[in-house]
Amino acid sequence: MKKRSLALLFSVVFMDMVGFGFIIPILPDYISTMGATQDLLGLVLAVYALGQFIAAPVVGALSDRFGRKPLLLLSIGGTFASLLLLGFAKALPLIVISRLLDGLTGGNITVAQSYIADSTGPEDRAKGLGLIGMAFGLGFVLGPLFGGLLVSINLSAPEFIAAGIAALNLIITAFVLPESLPAEKRQGTRSISILNIKAFRQVFSMADIRRYLGIIFFYTLAFNMFETMFSSHSMLAVGLTPQIRGLVLAYMGILIAVMQGGIVGRLTKKYHARGLLRFSNALLIVSMLGWAFTDELWQLFIVVTPISVGAAIQNVVQKSQLSLAVDDRHQGMALGVSASLESINRVIAPIIGGLLLSRVGLWAPGIASAAVLLVTMILILGIPRRKVAHADAPGPSTLAAPARCRHRPF
Repeated sequence: MKKRSLALLFSVVFMDMVGFGFIIPILPDYISTMGATQDLLGLVLAVYALGQFIAAPVVGALSDRFGRKPLLLLSIGGTFASLLLLGFAKALPLIVISRLLDGLTGGNITVAQSYIADSTGPEDRAKGLGLIGMAFGLGFVLGPLFGGLLVSINLSAPEFIAAGIAALNLIITAFVLPESLPAEKRQGTRSISILNIKAFRQVFSMADIRRYLGIIFFYTLAFNMFETMFSSHSMLAVGLTPQIRGLVLAYMGILIAVMQGGIVGRLTKKYHARGLLRFSNALLIVSMLGWAFTDELWQLFIVVTPISVGAAIQNVVQKSQLSLAVDDRHQGMALGVSASLESINRVIAPIIGGLLLSRVGLWAPGIASAAVLLVTMILILGIPRRKVAHADAPGPSTLAAPARCRHRPF
C-alpha cells in the first residue's frame, strides 16, 4: 500500500474518531437540558448502535459494488449532517434522530478496513489494520478530552467543531484520497436489502468465516460489557471521581493505540494467529475475573493493563484473519457483517451489564464477561492448525466469488 494513501486514510479515521469523541462527555448534559432522566442516555446510545447494526453490512456491500471512496463520502457526509442536527437540537426526539442518522451512515470504519484489504498483501494486512486501530484509539482518547474542554464555551460548541472536522474529512476524501478498488474487481450485487439478510446468509454459509465471526461476536459482547460498566463499577466499587475515571480510560486508550500501531504488527510476523488469539483471550479471562473483585485504584491499574493488551491483540488478529479468509471481492460485505455483530453487542451489552450490576452485584459483570470469553476460547481452540499457519500468512479464500462457490461491517 502506498504510504501516502495509508497516511491519508489514517488521518480520515483519526479525525472522524476525534469528532465522534467530542460529543461523548456532553451527551448526559444534553439529556438533562431536555428535562429527561439519565435512563434515556442508554436509549440514545443504543439507537446509534442499532443504526450501525442495520447499515454496516449494506455500506460494506455497496463499497464492494461501487468502490470505497463513494461510500466513505456518504458515511462522512452523514456524520456531518448528524452533528449539525445535534448542535441545533432543542428537543429529545431530534437528539435521537441525529444519533440514528449517524449510526445508519456510520460505516466508514468498515470501508476503511476494506480499503486496507484492497491495498495490502497478506503479509502486511495485520500491520495495516493495526494502524487503522491506532487511529481509532488515539482519536477516541483525544476526542473526549477536548470535548470536555470545549463544553465550557457552550453545550453546542463540541458538536459544531466536530461537524467542521467532518467537513474537512469530506474535502480530503473527495479531492485527495484515491480509490482503492479497481472497477474490474467490484462485485455486481444487483440488490441489497435494508437489513441485508442475504449478506448474513452468504457469510454464515461458510464454516471458517462463521467461526471467526463467532469469535468476534462473543469477544465484543464481553469487552463491551466491561467498557459500558467500567465507569459505574469504578464509581461504586472503587470510589473514583469522573476525572480519575477519565484518566484511567485515557491510559487504556493510549496503551491500546500503541499496541495496535506497531507492536501487534510485529507479533503477527513472529507468532501464529491461533497462538496469539489463544494467549490474548486467556489474558482477558483472567483480567476480567480480577476486575470483578477490584476495590482499589492500584488494583484497577493492574487489571486494565492486561485487558488493554489482550483487547489490542484480539481486535487486530481477529479482523486480519477474517479478511484473509474472504474473497477479495467480498471484503466489504464480510467486514460489514462483522461490524453489525459488534454494533448489536453495543445494544445488548449495556442492558445485560446494567442488570447484573444493579440486581446481582458489583462483581457480576466481570464474572459474566469472563464466562462469555470462555465461549470465545472454545471457538479459538477449534480453529484447525492447517487453516492458520501464521498470523499474516496468505491462506486459501474460503469465500469465493459467486461463479466459483456457493456464497456465503462501528
